[in-house]
Amino acid sequence: MTTTPAITTMDIHQILKKLPHRYPFLLVDRVLELEVHKRIKALKNVSMNEPFFQGHFPARPVMPGVLMLEALAQTAALLSFESIGQEPGDDTVVYFVGIDGARFKRPVEPGDQLVLEAQIDRAKAGIYKYKTRATVDGELAVEADLMCTMRKVK
Repeated sequence: MTTTPAITTMDIHQILKKLPHRYPFLLVDRVLELEVHKRIKALKNVSMNEPFFQGHFPARPVMPGVLMLEALAQTAALLSFESIGQEPGDDTVVYFVGIDGARFKRPVEPGDQLVLEAQIDRAKAGIYKYKTRATVDGELAVEADLMCTMRKVK
């Protein structure tokens, strides 16, 4: 008999306990599905009130691609912390160690809901590799392979 892994969700209060990021840099609003050691699906509600829209671009606001990648990395970090059963402390930071194959397929604008997905591709020697993608209304906005690691800081 096999058991199906539990799929959990997180609200903003639980996310704030797991990620050290705060406004204006917290880029995950809700976790819709999380399957430890496997995958996560989360949301970023993109609002015209985001501070980056003042300069990117005033006549045609578009979410910067690097922030879409950061939102995917924060989503992957939530999966990592849940999978290893660890609460981040003031002495733990998740760092990017690589971004491969990043492709931007459509602009993300105010009013869009960015659905963020990450699945663990590999975990070895403290380095996690994720297959990630983000969509808007089912349409691919960005995809990338991300590599991250957790380190203690002093």
